[in-house]
Amino acid sequence: MTALPGETPGTVGTDTPEAAEPPAATDAEGPAHAEAPDADESAEATEPAADGSDDAETSSEEPPAGDAPAGDASTSASTGEEGEAAAAAALSEAQAELAAQRELREKIAKRKAEKEGPVAAGTKLSGTAADLLAAVRAVESGEKAGAEFFDSPAPAPAPRRAAPAPAGQPPRPAPASAAPVDRTASPEAVDAVRAVLTEGGAPEALARPATGTLGEQAAELLRADPWQLLAVPGVRPEQADGFARALLGAACGPDDGRRTAALVGWLLERAALQGHTALDAEAVRAALAERAVSDPEEAVRNAVEEGVALVFQEGTHPTEPDAAYEEDGEAPAETEAEAPEPVQVLLGLDRYTLAEESIADGLARLMNACEKGADWAEAAAAAPSPSAAELIRTAATAGLVAHSGGEAARAEPAALIAAARGLGLRALGATHSEDGRRRLAEAVGAPDAAVTLAGLLSNAEGPGRDEDGALALDLLVVLDAPQLDVEGAAVLVEALADGVRLVLSGDPGVLGSAGAGRVFADVLAARACPQVVSRTPDPGPIGELVSGIGIGELTQVEAPGKEVVIVPVRDAGEAVHRTVQLVADSVPRAFSIPAGDTQVITVGHGGAAGTRALNEALKQRLNPGPGRFGGFDPGDRVIHVPAPGRAVPGVVRSADAEGLHLDCGGVPVVVPQERVESAVRHGWALSAHQAAGMRWPAAVVVLPGDAAAGLSRPWVYTAFGRGERHLSVVHGVDQALPHAVAQIPAQERTTRLRPLLEAVPTPDAAS
Repeated sequence: MTALPGETPGTVGTDTPEAAEPPAATDAEGPAHAEAPDADESAEATEPAADGSDDAETSSEEPPAGDAPAGDASTSASTGEEGEAAAAAALSEAQAELAAQRELREKIAKRKAEKEGPVAAGTKLSGTAADLLAAVRAVESGEKAGAEFFDSPAPAPAPRRAAPAPAGQPPRPAPASAAPVDRTASPEAVDAVRAVLTEGGAPEALARPATGTLGEQAAELLRADPWQLLAVPGVRPEQADGFARALLGAACGPDDGRRTAALVGWLLERAALQGHTALDAEAVRAALAERAVSDPEEAVRNAVEEGVALVFQEGTHPTEPDAAYEEDGEAPAETEAEAPEPVQVLLGLDRYTLAEESIADGLARLMNACEKGADWAEAAAAAPSPSAAELIRTAATAGLVAHSGGEAARAEPAALIAAARGLGLRALGATHSEDGRRRLAEAVGAPDAAVTLAGLLSNAEGPGRDEDGALALDLLVVLDAPQLDVEGAAVLVEALADGVRLVLSGDPGVLGSAGAGRVFADVLAARACPQVVSRTPDPGPIGELVSGIGIGELTQVEAPGKEVVIVPVRDAGEAVHRTVQLVADSVPRAFSIPAGDTQVITVGHGGAAGTRALNEALKQRLNPGPGRFGGFDPGDRVIHVPAPGRAVPGVVRSADAEGLHLDCGGVPVVVPQERVESAVRHGWALSAHQAAGMRWPAAVVVLPGDAAAGLSRPWVYTAFGRGERHLSVVHGVDQALPHAVAQIPAQERTTRLRPLLEAVPTPDAAS
């Protein structure tokens, strides 16, 4: 009997000799303190994609008020200009993905560029966001008072283009007709910013990122408003304050409107790193008060008037006094008895407002445009399981379907795709990772039936686009749907034509997206579309253990074949030692699983047993070398981060003047030299966020004592479910593990998508 985490450990199998060996010597500094997120390297905290954003998950998701660095890794996204098809074919994976988001970014840029004049509601946005933006512009023009908080009903979805004809799949076009070109700042602009930074006592190293963030006029902007420096990733308020004092002297103070507006934007950007698309206005005011702002309410009002943030009301408005009375002056009896419902005031950044509004309108369009079409009865009757049959029948009559289940339930979307293709429909499945794509293609039995979501949106994979720019599909199944953030989901929904069926499928128990939002959870909570809950359980001891964790129970499971092994440790140094033993010796010997097929997963990146320490120890044992290619050697397991929120496993092959050459699941990737430091990490050990959407034959989950603060039920559920045949738990957190499973659910994210979805008109079938 294998002991369970949090209970008295039993004996590890005789085929795991590390149980009998003495522990390795601990580090001189002793157990490390928990780091979630790391505070010692601003680059780690400001580049969630490079680390899979797991640090953001393990930190508190309450409204920010501390000193963690802020920034938006996506600010480096470049826009494209018309180029040759040959140049487009040579795009890197990162550039292709950025090109897929160009249209959405351009919409946002246009809105910001038109700040000088009022924007009529509905011309650039839709629904509530359009009305809110129009009201903000009205405040700027003096037509309305800045103190007005308001709400407005969402209009019906606008008519959209027709779905492409199902007969005959169109030829796939070139990956992109306009290659994205980095708008690199001119040397003159960088020099001008460097001079301003030097004058203000700021590091010269910020010159290039400041110019990239603020544009060619960055020097003039910083001189007029030094707190614009807060928009640069990694800059903290106290640093911007010092810079402003050096430039402005006595002319600035804590209540300077430029400072308070920048602080509001910084707080919202920082919240986005933790998954929020909006924040309660009261929480923002409290955070401003902690930053020495004497009148936080006026500061929030100023930020709204300046267009830094948009304001929303969630909930029912209190009854207006004038409307509560009849013409004779007497109040109706029912009005006197009713108490007004509370109204929550939220603040949000415009790009997340645009994304959530676009998702709500797009999903409503898909739900209302679906036509029955082909006869699915025979396909449902031939389904491999009752849950698969239910999914097929549901997708036959609905434009949007939410499907939930564990790892074994992934066979059901595969059956749906196969059934749709058998009916002559253009059906495709999109996954979060290359590993997921491979597993889905095998389940469907067709290599071209599965793509990665990033490849689909960039036109690097899939059927391409029709003449209207829509994906040439009749049915799209998105697996790993919890990994969708609002910006990615907005691009996806915009790319679907009327009449296309969309199925969002995923496991609600896993960690959420690395980016802002909780699209899948909001769709489930809104209940605006049919939902199919799989009844297919995950098999074996690992499946039984993970299923129990999903409902908050850490149960003891029978593991006669050593499928689950607990390795107790006393401290972080011993945890590293045991982990290396398991990967290099015990698991290969007991299960014939090579070290390269065993994945180590730990809570954070820092600390004595974080990903950095474990990767260093594993490299020394499995692939020692001097790190002659920017810290890497041929044969090193790595994680490549081509864009924010994506972590692609790979192996280093070589390096030359062109860059670092990787093999990522059979796909050759070249990472330019200047991107290696920020986009490539060693990959023997990952965070749970980086591992989401992928599985390995064996997984070793490391839980040192200093990791207790970062544990939650979704983290444990995600990490323990990454092993297919074997799971080892290097366990040093004692009762913190069962406590996390039973008492610490997923941290809530503040979003607006759920109420937007609840308000959209839906067909009767959705009820």
